[in-house]
Amino acid sequence: MEVFNTIGRRKSSVARIYMTAGKGDVTINGRALTDYFPRPYLQNKLNQPFKLTETEGQYDLKVNVRGGGITGQVEAIRLAISRALVSIDEENKPSLKNEKMLTRDPRMVERKKFGQKKARKKFQFSKR
Repeated sequence: MEVFNTIGRRKSSVARIYMTAGKGDVTINGRALTDYFPRPYLQNKLNQPFKLTETEGQYDLKVNVRGGGITGQVEAIRLAISRALVSIDEENKPSLKNEKMLTRDPRMVERKKFGQKKARKKFQFSKR
């Protein structure tokens, strides 16, 4: 039984997944998928790569994810799943690429600058 290990990132979230052949069990940080992501739209977002490649329920996932918020974590996991499915079967690549599942979203939070309130917001200016 081969284990496929890939990594996905989004904003400050980093997800490492271990995919094996199985019956579709998903464990995230030691908890079930429905416990970790209770909202249905987040669960659907996570299962998108499986739906596109028609491999739902064929692989078990063990996920370690840390950093960021829930949306960033889901998108990091989704990227890692997509990369693992491509490493399993190269024929999955065109369908995932067309839906932009293999694209790493590079947008990050801009750093705060000194002498300012936030990254772009300034302190209030008083003329007199």
